[in-house]
Amino acid sequence: MLKNFSRRRVLRGMLNGGAITVGLPLLDCFLNSNGNAFADGKPMPVRFGTWSWGLGMTHDLFVPKKTGKDFEFPEEIEALKPYRDNMNVLTNFVGFRDGAALVGHSTAWIISRTGNPPTPAQGLSDGTWDIKVANHIGSRNRFKTLTVTAAGHARASYSYENPNTVNASEYSPLQFYARLFGPEFTDPNGKDFKPSPLVMSRKSVLSVVMEDMSWLNQRVGAADKERLDKYFTGLRHLENQLDQQLTKPEAIEACRPVEPGKDNVHMGLESPSIVVRNKMMSDLLAMAVACDQTRVLNMAYADMSSNTVKPGYDKPHHTTTHEEPVDEKGHQPNCSWFTRRCMEGFATFLHSFSDIKEGDGTLLDNMLIVADTDCGSARTHSLDDIPMFTAGRAGGKFKTGLHIDMKGAPMSRMALTAMRTLGMDLQKFGGGTNLTSDSISEIVV
Repeated sequence: MLKNFSRRRVLRGMLNGGAITVGLPLLDCFLNSNGNAFADGKPMPVRFGTWSWGLGMTHDLFVPKKTGKDFEFPEEIEALKPYRDNMNVLTNFVGFRDGAALVGHSTAWIISRTGNPPTPAQGLSDGTWDIKVANHIGSRNRFKTLTVTAAGHARASYSYENPNTVNASEYSPLQFYARLFGPEFTDPNGKDFKPSPLVMSRKSVLSVVMEDMSWLNQRVGAADKERLDKYFTGLRHLENQLDQQLTKPEAIEACRPVEPGKDNVHMGLESPSIVVRNKMMSDLLAMAVACDQTRVLNMAYADMSSNTVKPGYDKPHHTTTHEEPVDEKGHQPNCSWFTRRCMEGFATFLHSFSDIKEGDGTLLDNMLIVADTDCGSARTHSLDDIPMFTAGRAGGKFKTGLHIDMKGAPMSRMALTAMRTLGMDLQKFGGGTNLTSDSISEIVV
């Protein structure tokens, strides 16, 4: 470590006359000689993300015939071949309804993200597990979690704080840039650290509120205690985030945000527009992670019931899955075209993270990304034969380069595996037939 140069150095800037700070990137000089841990022996931070696409796949064109290593990349996932060594393909998951009503394109993703089918009111029984991860590893960052989409509207989100509170997606690249790197993000060349009076006042107000928690809890009934517990849990997370802005954060050389284009990209549903937005949002997310603005993120390429439009074709993606006739091979060519665009979008997303150097590897090496969808067969919208992907090595805790046939295992096994890998002490996850206590041992180091 360089003399008189601490990894607690920060960025500096001004807002309304007061100095504010945010986390800096990890510089090589703060790491050990191998570049895989801090100089003081602390491990590199591991980050987590989800990526989702809609309407599943065509089995023959998507699922590799060989399991284990050296599997082939069929036509629908061919775009992911450059990332073979950084990812896993997992196929043949099942979402078990356990007698619950089938809720369009929601049942599978709700099972995937909560471990349970939709409730009778066609809602979630709990918040999504990405928030459980965020509460565990992300509560001290400026943003506990970031949720974005390339779909062009805020509704494309599969992240819920609780059954009734969705994390609406950022959908405008320009607005997302302003949120990440606007007035509250400071000059990366700043040298001095002066906590913001505005942040300090917010912290003081919250501290007073938290001190009153015990007094209030003694005077309300059981139902109100439960509501207050959720409320104060949120305030604790907010206090942790404010603490981050009052403390000199880690420094990371990779933090080099660039200006976006001056014109906002067209917000239509045409595939070329989604491709552009996906690239911009992926790059912004990667830089937000590199700058330690967040350690948890969610990206939706499009809606689960995607209405993406193919230029020159008269049916959107979802309608195509229902109405396009099959060819002599039993495939829906245009439906498959949409799936390939989704996989190209995932490849673009992975490139954004693998293109940033961190330590002796890349940002992707210190991440765990889980990609899921809402069904197996695009044509039948089945709840079996559902594919997923993982990407990144989670700081050396995950094996990669594998195709694994899950043989009808519940989707909840992926969630449990990921949460345990990220340091959460969980014995089980899910409910009913989706309940599992087993990690996916094939991909865990």
